[in-house]
This record gives sequence, C-alpha cells and structure tokens, in this order.
Amino acid sequence: MQITLGPLLFFWPKQDVMAFYEKVAESAFERVYLGEVVCSKRRELKLDDWLAIARLLQSKGKEVVLSTLTLIEAESELAQVSKVCENGDLTVEANDMAAVHYLSKAGIPFITGPSVNLYSAEALQVLHGTGLKRWVLPVELSFEHLKLIMGRLPELGIRDLETEVLSYGYLPLAYSARCFTARTHELSKDSCEFSCIKSSAGIPLATQEGDALFTINGIQTLSGSCHNILDQWQVMASAGVKAMRLSGHSEDILKVADELAQAMALSSKVITSDIQHCNGYWSGKPGITH
Repeated sequence: MQITLGPLLFFWPKQDVMAFYEKVAESAFERVYLGEVVCSKRRELKLDDWLAIARLLQSKGKEVVLSTLTLIEAESELAQVSKVCENGDLTVEANDMAAVHYLSKAGIPFITGPSVNLYSAEALQVLHGTGLKRWVLPVELSFEHLKLIMGRLPELGIRDLETEVLSYGYLPLAYSARCFTARTHELSKDSCEFSCIKSSAGIPLATQEGDALFTINGIQTLSGSCHNILDQWQVMASAGVKAMRLSGHSEDILKVADELAQAMALSSKVITSDIQHCNGYWSGKPGITH
C-alpha cells in the first residue's frame, strides 16, 4: 500500500510552502502531488517553482505528480492547464475534463483526481481507453460502492488500473464561481486581495448549534471535520486499493504519515488521531457522521 500526499489545498506564503516540502522530502510519503488545484489567482508559486520542488522530492526518491486546476472559468486558466499537461516530464493528475482532453489527445497516460466524477466501472473503461492509469475515488462514494466498481473492472478486461482513496484530511465537497473567503472579508472575487493567505487552514463554518459543518477555502467548500479512515488500510489492501491519499492542512500531516507507515509495518489495525473526524461517506452514511 502506497502512502501519498495530495496537492496542497490551502494558500500559504511561498516560503512556508518551500519549507513544508523540504520536510515532505524526508517523510514517509512515497508519492507527492504538486500544484495549484483551487484558484488560479494564487500565484505565490509559478510552474517553475513547483518543478523545482518536484526535483527536490525526486532526489529523495519520491514519485511526483503535477495536479491541475479543478474549476476552469477562463481561457487563461485553460492555458495554465495545458502548460501543466505539456510539462514533458511528470505524470499529471487531471482534476477536470479539460485536462483529460489535453492528455488523452496527446496520448499521455494520466491520473484523475477525486473531483472527476467517475462513479462506475463503465465510466472508468471509457477513460482507461484514452490513457487513464490511476483514479482517485470520489470522496462521496462508499466502500461498498468501490467494491462493486472494482469487481466489475476485470469483467470489462481492465486489470492494470490503480485505485487510490482519499483517507485523511478535509474533504473537497464543492467548487463555486464565487469566492466565499473574499465575501467573508467584504471583498469581491476580482478584488479579493488574496484573502485566502490569511487563513492557512481555511475558515470554519458551524451550525447554529455550534457543530462543525464546512470549511471555507476560497471558491472551495471542504468538510467541517477532518475525514479519517486510516484504520481501514487493511480492508482497502484486501480490496485491491493501491494507495491511500492524505491531504494536509498543517505540517502535522507528516506525523500522520509516519504513524500510518508504522502501523502498516507492524500490521496494526488502528490509527488514532486527536482531531475530531468524520467518516460517514465511507460506510454509506451522511458524510458528517463520526
């Protein structure tokens, strides 16, 4: 079972990002996804900066993947996506169908992120025929749904498609043309003053009763609690899942990865965390369920 680090969803200053990935280079992560996937206005790091981080990680034996934007709203953003897809060196994770189009047209094998709505083996079959080699399970699907998909794939003649599951972190639930973080600061999206950088782990949104509901992250809405199904690693492995993805909201993610790696080495069943968590989707319940 591979332990992977998903793309950084939050907007951090460049120096903080660079320092974080220097630590990631020495961590238990085996594969690291890099790039801006939430908002094209976040320009602290350019593509060359991400490629420099990629070279650092590769020098430490990590696999590196470049991730593309999830919501495309302008020609300039399409150009940015195509530039990532044409990097010529690193595998690309497509987070929307525009990237899938670029990559499949160029004959370049690719990965799909959790925002690409692949809900059936037949859908995977279509993309597999255009170059899909790994997919990340959409966060709202259950383990039972995953087993149905994976059981059907061999019947369709697909035996080389790798499956990855987001197993820890705040769940990416939705994307909007509006920027909720800017709205919080009484700013428009076009004049947001890069408000996201003031909230390194997003802005918590609670119910009237005070329960965690969502986390606001620019145009992205995340779960209010941290998703945690790390204790399911043996179940995933038995079902044929090849990788568990962790999504970081702080440097604490490095410790979580180390604990997971140790548990796997010792065949331990339980991974604990002090953070309030949710895991409802995995068991077919409302996602907010603990």
